[in-house]
Amino acid sequence: MTPLTHDRYCDEIAHQVGQLRSVVTSGADLSRTVPTTPDWTLEQLVRHVGGALRWVEVIVRTGAEDDVPEDQVPGSDGPGERGGPAALDAWLAESGELVVGALRKAGPDAKVWSWAGIDNAGFWARRMTHEVTVHRADATLAAGLPYEVAPEIAADAVDEWLEIVEWAQRTLPDDAVHELRGPRRTLHLHATETRPEVHSEWVIELGEEGVSWRRGHEKATVALRGPLTSVLLAFYRRLPLDAPGLEVHGDRELLELWLERATFG
Repeated sequence: MTPLTHDRYCDEIAHQVGQLRSVVTSGADLSRTVPTTPDWTLEQLVRHVGGALRWVEVIVRTGAEDDVPEDQVPGSDGPGERGGPAALDAWLAESGELVVGALRKAGPDAKVWSWAGIDNAGFWARRMTHEVTVHRADATLAAGLPYEVAPEIAADAVDEWLEIVEWAQRTLPDDAVHELRGPRRTLHLHATETRPEVHSEWVIELGEEGVSWRRGHEKATVALRGPLTSVLLAFYRRLPLDAPGLEVHGDRELLELWLERATFG
């Protein structure tokens, strides 16, 4: 799959924020607990997303060389509770506009801090695309609304998660991903009903040296098969493995172990 451009990520952040805003204004109960992130209500989830967007905006706009404390991010807490959905919607809209504006102005190669050692604004454009994409799934599932995402964005979200798992393996000695080391086993993600150019199949290899992955199609210890959006959401633990349209073939316990240990998002 051709890598997505910085402009494409910026466009997608704006699109995903717009879609999340439509959940806020849909009449959904904002005090409802989000099943996939049970520590948050729907309103708290939205405030988390908007606050994260504003945090990244400050990092990119200022060319930060280190992490930025939350108390140095203007407006990160969001509006007061009395404003209701309208105020929350307006604040979220502004959050999206701020971060997209900062990312577009900076360009992908601008040097800024990141927690992953990829110290440029391009990292944040990609990261926030998938931050909002996945949390929008949390919000829409909680509100009982339909959820879809562009195939190239869904596929890139899987790629990014696997890259972050590799980063954790290299960088974080106490991360749970190290518990996946052992005799060679493989997982195959097989997304159906997508365009050929998206190449939405992955092979994840677990071995004595740790985790590695590649795009490809081959017989594996366990396979997860289904529409790309469903595969994405199951891989991010937003859908159960027995959700309609999903199939698991082979060693289901291995897939469940992966989902438990290779955690992100």
